[in-house]
Amino acid sequence: MRLIWQLAAVAAVAFIGGQCVAAAHNALLTLILGTLTAVLAVLVYRWVVRRTEHRPVTELAREGARAAAVRGALLGVALFGAVILNLALLGDYDVHGVGSVSGAAGLVGFMAAAAVTEELLFRGVLLRIVEERVGTWIALTLTGGLFGLMHLFNPDATLWGAVAIAIEAGGMLGAAYVATRSLWLPIGLHFGWNFAESGIFSTEVSGNGTKQGLLDATVSGSEVLTGGDFGPEGSVYAVLFGLLATTVFMRLARRRGHLVPSRRKGNGVDAAATVSR
Repeated sequence: MRLIWQLAAVAAVAFIGGQCVAAAHNALLTLILGTLTAVLAVLVYRWVVRRTEHRPVTELAREGARAAAVRGALLGVALFGAVILNLALLGDYDVHGVGSVSGAAGLVGFMAAAAVTEELLFRGVLLRIVEERVGTWIALTLTGGLFGLMHLFNPDATLWGAVAIAIEAGGMLGAAYVATRSLWLPIGLHFGWNFAESGIFSTEVSGNGTKQGLLDATVSGSEVLTGGDFGPEGSVYAVLFGLLATTVFMRLARRRGHLVPSRRKGNGVDAAATVSR
Protein backbone atom coordinates (compact mmCIF):
# COMPACT_ATOMS: atom_id res chain seq x y z
CA MET A 1 0.00 0.00 0.00
CA ARG A 2 2.88 2.41 0.66
CA LEU A 3 3.77 2.30 -3.05
CA ILE A 4 0.25 3.34 -4.01
CA TRP A 5 0.01 6.10 -1.38
CA GLN A 6 3.40 7.55 -2.27
CA LEU A 7 2.77 7.45 -6.00
CA ALA A 8 -0.68 9.00 -5.59
CA ALA A 9 0.56 11.84 -3.38
CA VAL A 10 3.47 12.88 -5.58
CA ALA A 11 1.53 12.31 -8.82
CA ALA A 12 -1.23 14.62 -7.57
CA VAL A 13 1.28 17.42 -7.03
CA ALA A 14 2.88 16.71 -10.41
CA PHE A 15 -0.48 16.81 -12.21
CA ILE A 16 -1.86 19.94 -10.56
CA GLY A 17 1.46 21.76 -10.73
CA GLY A 18 1.97 20.70 -14.34
CA GLN A 19 -1.46 22.04 -15.32
CA CYS A 20 -0.74 25.35 -13.63
CA VAL A 21 2.67 25.69 -15.28
CA ALA A 22 1.23 24.80 -18.69
CA ALA A 23 -1.47 27.46 -18.26
CA ALA A 24 1.05 30.19 -17.43
CA HIS A 25 1.40 32.71 -20.26
CA ASN A 26 4.56 34.53 -19.27
CA ALA A 27 8.07 33.57 -18.22
CA LEU A 28 7.90 35.02 -14.69
CA LEU A 29 4.70 33.17 -13.83
CA THR A 30 6.14 29.94 -15.28
CA LEU A 31 9.26 30.38 -13.17
CA ILE A 32 7.25 30.98 -10.00
CA LEU A 33 4.72 28.19 -10.51
CA GLY A 34 7.36 25.70 -11.57
CA THR A 35 9.50 26.44 -8.53
CA LEU A 36 6.50 26.18 -6.21
CA THR A 37 5.57 22.82 -7.74
CA ALA A 38 9.09 21.50 -7.17
CA VAL A 39 9.15 22.67 -3.53
CA LEU A 40 5.67 21.32 -2.80
CA ALA A 41 6.53 17.96 -4.35
CA VAL A 42 9.55 17.59 -2.05
CA LEU A 43 7.46 18.49 1.02
CA VAL A 44 4.69 16.07 0.06
CA TYR A 45 7.19 13.27 -0.64
CA ARG A 46 8.80 13.74 2.77
CA TRP A 47 5.40 13.76 4.46
CA VAL A 48 3.97 10.68 2.75
CA VAL A 49 7.15 8.61 3.18
CA ARG A 50 7.31 9.45 6.90
CA ARG A 51 3.64 8.53 7.29
CA THR A 52 3.86 5.24 5.38
CA GLU A 53 7.36 4.03 6.32
CA HIS A 54 7.87 5.64 9.76
CA ARG A 55 11.51 6.57 9.16
CA PRO A 56 13.65 9.62 8.50
CA VAL A 57 13.56 10.49 4.78
CA THR A 58 17.33 10.26 4.34
CA GLU A 59 17.17 10.21 0.53
CA LEU A 60 16.00 13.85 0.74
CA ALA A 61 18.14 14.91 3.67
CA ARG A 62 18.70 18.64 3.94
CA GLU A 63 22.37 18.25 4.78
CA GLY A 64 24.42 18.49 1.59
CA ALA A 65 21.30 18.88 -0.56
CA ARG A 66 22.34 22.11 -2.28
CA ALA A 67 25.85 20.89 -3.09
CA ALA A 68 24.58 17.59 -4.50
CA ALA A 69 21.90 19.27 -6.62
CA VAL A 70 24.39 21.80 -7.99
CA ARG A 71 26.92 19.06 -8.83
CA GLY A 72 24.19 17.15 -10.60
CA ALA A 73 23.04 20.21 -12.56
CA LEU A 74 26.58 21.01 -13.69
CA LEU A 75 27.10 17.40 -14.74
CA GLY A 76 23.83 17.41 -16.67
CA VAL A 77 24.78 20.59 -18.53
CA ALA A 78 28.24 19.19 -19.28
CA LEU A 79 26.89 15.88 -20.60
CA PHE A 80 24.31 17.47 -22.86
CA GLY A 81 26.85 20.09 -23.88
CA ALA A 82 29.09 17.26 -25.04
CA VAL A 83 26.25 15.97 -27.24
CA ILE A 84 25.80 19.42 -28.81
CA LEU A 85 29.55 19.86 -29.25
CA ASN A 86 29.75 16.66 -31.27
CA LEU A 87 26.82 17.75 -33.43
CA ALA A 88 28.39 21.19 -33.94
CA LEU A 89 31.71 19.67 -35.00
CA LEU A 90 29.83 17.75 -37.70
CA GLY A 91 27.99 20.89 -38.83
CA ASP A 92 24.64 19.59 -37.58
CA TYR A 93 24.13 22.32 -34.96
CA ASP A 94 24.25 25.97 -36.05
CA VAL A 95 23.99 29.03 -33.81
CA HIS A 96 22.45 32.10 -35.47
CA GLY A 97 22.53 34.50 -32.55
CA VAL A 98 21.09 35.21 -29.12
CA GLY A 99 17.72 33.73 -28.27
CA SER A 100 15.36 34.68 -25.46
CA VAL A 101 16.62 35.43 -21.94
CA SER A 102 13.09 35.61 -20.57
CA GLY A 103 12.23 32.35 -22.29
CA ALA A 104 15.22 30.67 -20.65
CA ALA A 105 14.17 32.06 -17.25
CA GLY A 106 10.71 30.56 -17.64
CA LEU A 107 12.25 27.23 -18.56
CA VAL A 108 14.08 27.19 -15.22
CA GLY A 109 10.73 26.82 -13.47
CA PHE A 110 9.30 24.44 -16.05
CA MET A 111 12.30 22.11 -15.91
CA ALA A 112 12.60 22.31 -12.13
CA ALA A 113 9.03 21.07 -11.74
CA ALA A 114 9.56 18.27 -14.26
CA ALA A 115 12.91 17.15 -12.84
CA VAL A 116 11.78 17.08 -9.21
CA THR A 117 8.42 15.38 -9.71
CA GLU A 118 9.75 12.78 -12.15
CA GLU A 119 12.71 11.90 -9.93
CA LEU A 120 10.52 11.59 -6.86
CA LEU A 121 8.12 9.30 -8.74
CA PHE A 122 10.55 7.14 -10.67
CA ARG A 123 13.62 7.01 -8.47
CA GLY A 124 12.27 8.01 -5.06
CA VAL A 125 9.21 5.78 -5.09
CA LEU A 126 9.37 3.17 -7.86
CA LEU A 127 13.08 2.34 -8.05
CA ARG A 128 13.60 2.45 -4.30
CA ILE A 129 10.65 0.21 -3.41
CA VAL A 130 10.96 -2.21 -6.34
CA GLU A 131 14.68 -2.57 -5.58
CA GLU A 132 13.85 -3.88 -2.12
CA ARG A 133 11.96 -6.77 -3.71
CA VAL A 134 14.00 -7.70 -6.78
CA GLY A 135 17.42 -6.13 -6.37
CA THR A 136 19.17 -3.18 -7.96
CA TRP A 137 19.81 -4.42 -11.49
CA ILE A 138 16.29 -5.68 -12.17
CA ALA A 139 14.71 -2.61 -10.57
CA LEU A 140 16.96 -0.32 -12.61
CA THR A 141 15.98 -2.11 -15.82
CA LEU A 142 12.25 -2.13 -15.07
CA THR A 143 11.96 1.48 -13.94
CA GLY A 144 14.27 2.72 -16.70
CA GLY A 145 12.13 0.95 -19.29
CA LEU A 146 8.96 2.41 -17.80
CA PHE A 147 10.52 5.88 -17.85
CA GLY A 148 11.25 5.45 -21.56
CA LEU A 149 7.75 4.17 -22.32
CA MET A 150 6.22 7.21 -20.63
CA HIS A 151 7.84 9.40 -23.30
CA LEU A 152 5.96 7.57 -26.06
CA PHE A 153 2.99 9.81 -25.25
CA ASN A 154 4.87 12.94 -26.32
CA PRO A 155 3.73 14.60 -29.59
CA ASP A 156 6.72 13.67 -31.79
CA ALA A 157 7.71 10.54 -29.90
CA THR A 158 9.31 7.56 -31.63
CA LEU A 159 10.00 4.03 -30.46
CA TRP A 160 13.74 4.64 -30.78
CA GLY A 161 13.37 7.86 -28.79
CA ALA A 162 11.69 5.95 -25.96
CA VAL A 163 14.44 3.32 -26.01
CA ALA A 164 17.08 6.07 -25.95
CA ILE A 165 15.40 7.76 -22.98
CA ALA A 166 15.20 4.44 -21.13
CA ILE A 167 18.96 3.92 -21.58
CA GLU A 168 20.42 7.39 -21.24
CA ALA A 169 17.99 8.83 -18.70
CA GLY A 170 16.27 5.94 -16.93
CA GLY A 171 19.59 4.16 -16.52
CA MET A 172 21.77 7.18 -15.78
CA LEU A 173 19.41 8.85 -13.30
CA GLY A 174 18.65 5.59 -11.54
CA ALA A 175 22.35 4.81 -11.28
CA ALA A 176 22.99 8.29 -9.85
CA TYR A 177 20.50 7.51 -7.07
CA VAL A 178 21.97 4.07 -6.40
CA ALA A 179 25.52 5.46 -6.22
CA THR A 180 24.61 8.18 -3.72
CA ARG A 181 21.42 6.88 -2.06
CA SER A 182 20.24 10.46 -2.36
CA LEU A 183 17.69 11.98 -4.72
CA TRP A 184 19.42 15.36 -4.87
CA LEU A 185 22.09 14.34 -7.39
CA PRO A 186 19.65 12.79 -9.91
CA ILE A 187 17.29 15.75 -9.46
CA GLY A 188 20.11 18.15 -10.30
CA LEU A 189 21.34 15.95 -13.14
CA HIS A 190 17.86 15.72 -14.64
CA PHE A 191 17.34 19.47 -14.36
CA GLY A 192 20.76 20.33 -15.80
CA TRP A 193 20.33 18.01 -18.80
CA ASN A 194 16.83 19.26 -19.64
CA PHE A 195 17.62 22.92 -19.07
CA ALA A 196 20.72 22.71 -21.26
CA GLU A 197 18.64 21.03 -23.95
CA SER A 198 15.99 23.75 -24.08
CA GLY A 199 17.03 26.69 -21.94
CA ILE A 200 20.56 26.99 -23.33
CA PHE A 201 20.77 25.23 -26.70
CA SER A 202 17.09 25.65 -27.76
CA THR A 203 16.60 22.12 -29.08
CA GLU A 204 13.65 19.74 -29.05
CA VAL A 205 12.96 18.07 -25.70
CA SER A 206 11.78 14.46 -26.05
CA GLY A 207 9.48 15.32 -28.94
CA ASN A 208 7.67 18.07 -27.02
CA GLY A 209 8.53 20.91 -29.39
CA THR A 210 11.31 23.48 -29.62
CA LYS A 211 11.69 25.86 -26.70
CA GLN A 212 13.42 29.20 -27.23
CA GLY A 213 16.37 29.39 -24.87
CA LEU A 214 19.49 31.51 -24.68
CA LEU A 215 20.70 30.59 -28.16
CA ASP A 216 18.91 30.96 -31.48
CA ALA A 217 20.01 27.75 -33.17
CA THR A 218 18.92 24.98 -35.52
CA VAL A 219 19.68 21.27 -35.72
CA SER A 220 19.91 19.46 -39.05
CA GLY A 221 21.37 16.27 -40.41
CA SER A 222 21.00 12.54 -39.96
CA GLU A 223 18.29 11.43 -37.51
CA VAL A 224 20.70 8.87 -36.10
CA LEU A 225 23.01 11.66 -34.99
CA THR A 226 20.54 14.47 -34.26
CA GLY A 227 17.48 12.54 -33.06
CA GLY A 228 15.26 14.17 -35.70
CA ASP A 229 11.93 15.59 -34.49
CA PHE A 230 12.38 13.85 -31.13
CA GLY A 231 15.42 16.01 -30.41
CA PRO A 232 19.03 15.25 -29.45
CA GLU A 233 17.89 12.86 -26.71
CA GLY A 234 17.31 10.49 -29.61
CA SER A 235 20.90 10.95 -30.78
CA VAL A 236 23.38 8.10 -30.54
CA TYR A 237 25.69 10.61 -28.87
CA ALA A 238 23.19 11.09 -26.03
CA VAL A 239 22.88 7.33 -25.59
CA LEU A 240 26.65 6.87 -25.52
CA PHE A 241 27.25 9.64 -22.98
CA GLY A 242 24.34 8.38 -20.89
CA LEU A 243 25.77 4.86 -20.90
CA LEU A 244 29.17 6.21 -19.91
CA ALA A 245 27.71 8.08 -16.94
CA THR A 246 25.64 5.04 -15.94
CA THR A 247 28.74 2.83 -15.96
CA VAL A 248 30.66 5.27 -13.76
CA PHE A 249 27.79 5.58 -11.28
CA MET A 250 27.25 1.82 -11.05
CA ARG A 251 30.94 1.17 -10.46
CA LEU A 252 30.84 3.76 -7.71
CA ALA A 253 27.72 2.11 -6.26
CA ARG A 254 29.46 -1.28 -6.22
CA ARG A 255 32.52 0.17 -4.53
CA ARG A 256 30.33 1.77 -1.85
CA GLY A 257 28.35 -1.41 -1.27
CA HIS A 258 25.10 0.18 -2.43
CA LEU A 259 23.95 -2.61 -4.76
CA VAL A 260 21.02 -4.69 -3.51
CA PRO A 261 21.22 -8.31 -4.74
CA SER A 262 18.15 -10.10 -6.04
CA ARG A 263 16.12 -12.05 -3.51
CA ARG A 264 17.54 -15.53 -2.99
CA LYS A 265 15.29 -18.46 -2.22
CA GLY A 266 15.93 -21.40 -0.02
CA ASN A 267 18.81 -20.05 2.05
CA GLY A 268 16.75 -18.45 4.78
CA VAL A 269 18.19 -15.04 4.00
CA ASP A 270 16.43 -12.16 2.32
CA ALA A 271 19.28 -10.82 0.22
CA ALA A 272 17.14 -7.95 -0.99
CA ALA A 273 17.16 -6.25 2.38
CA THR A 274 17.29 -2.50 2.04
CA VAL A 275 20.76 -1.04 1.82
CA SER A 276 21.63 1.03 4.85
CA ARG A 277 20.88 4.63 4.11
